Amino acid sequence: MLKINNQRIFLPAFIKPFEERNQTGSKKQFAQHKLDLLQPLRQRLDKIEIQNRKLAKFIAKLIPAQCPFERDITVFGRKIGHIPPMCKLNPLYNELVYLRFRALCYLVDQCGEDIQSYC
Repeated sequence: MLKINNQRIFLPAFIKPFEERNQTGSKKQFAQHKLDLLQPLRQRLDKIEIQNRKLAKFIAKLIPAQCPFERDITVFGRKIGHIPPMCKLNPLYNELVYLRFRALCYLVDQCGEDIQSYC
């Protein structure tokens, strides 16, 4: 990882790892065809259509706006540690956030509701 002008550049994104370049035959073919067991669930979440107010409100309340696990640890008013957000470790994080976004958009666009209470 390089840091230029306060921007991080991850080299593996630009350079193939050494092991991948040296693989031959079936090993290389196997590395290219990864099996994603969660793909059907991801597709189902993306296909959910928000059609009524009750479902939209339920989804907006169920999926939190921010990671509930991120915390600052303070002792006697001094910050001694920080627990980072772990939501991005969830393999369905992007799909759930997009589903919540669609529910909030439905509440605003179709129902004309104020969504500040969900943020």
